[in-house]
Amino acid sequence: MNRREFIAGLGGAAAWPLAARGQERAVPVIGWLSSRTREFDEPFLVPFLRGLSERGYTEGRNIAIEYRWTETHDRMPALAAELVQRRVDVIFTVGTADTAQAAKAATAKIPIVFLLGVDPVQFGLVASLNHPGGNLTGYTSLTAEVVAKRLDLMHQLVPTATLIAVLTNPSSPGNEPQVKELQVAAPVLGLRLLILNASNESDFAGAFETIAQQRADGLVEIGDSFFDSQRSQLIALAARYGLPASYWDRRAVVAGGLMSYGYNSGGVPQLAADYVARILNGEQPANMPVLQATKFDMAINMKTAKALGLTVPSNLLALADEVIE
Repeated sequence: MNRREFIAGLGGAAAWPLAARGQERAVPVIGWLSSRTREFDEPFLVPFLRGLSERGYTEGRNIAIEYRWTETHDRMPALAAELVQRRVDVIFTVGTADTAQAAKAATAKIPIVFLLGVDPVQFGLVASLNHPGGNLTGYTSLTAEVVAKRLDLMHQLVPTATLIAVLTNPSSPGNEPQVKELQVAAPVLGLRLLILNASNESDFAGAFETIAQQRADGLVEIGDSFFDSQRSQLIALAARYGLPASYWDRRAVVAGGLMSYGYNSGGVPQLAADYVARILNGEQPANMPVLQATKFDMAINMKTAKALGLTVPSNLLALADEVIE
């Protein structure tokens, strides 16, 4: 499926569920609930739809999808309630922890498959990873355990650093465990942290001015759907202030960011499609173990490193899965 087909599919998707209901639910309906933008989700959605098709479910033919995208956390409960009111057969949540939490709060009956970067047990979504026990299951990359590695990689890239800024969105509940993980890891590396909050676009200018005033040596961005939507601005600000920055998503490095380290999402759409299809076929989320990320990738943009006057150590180059010249 190419981009044009993808967009065309989305154009027809909005009307399809209504038509399906007019035919007394001739086809099952999937609710897509995301705390990210449609554009950001597109690279995931296309293979997800392909995965569903390979398992016998094709949008517009024998399944319908209700899409709900929002970057505003306070709208999430209302959007989750909309999907429940439309009596979808399964809800698939993408993004922050509060997306899955909103879906869980909205229904205890409709199966929910989540895609998360936090521990779903810690956030009360499932009883355990192996035995979820309720109407939720899905996939987690346990981002809090990865962010400390990102700090370590930043320290290796800028060995003279003493103060590292951390940009976090306080309105996202999944970010606090990541900040705590960094606070534990920093003293071990001989680093101090400058924690800065940003929950809307207007906060960025003040945050980077503080970074400059405090003379921070680098920046670690906490993975967050809001930051994902503002990626271009954040990369531009890091360049303007001459600040080495680490991101969770390799797409930031492709767009000009310095470095990233995060889970490899290559096979995740297929795994998600498989779980959704199995639930549509009658399996219960309570008996489907939560899947965990097993592969993590590192990317470095050498052009950006050169612009910052950084020499990338040979050991980091050897560790990198992707080097952009």
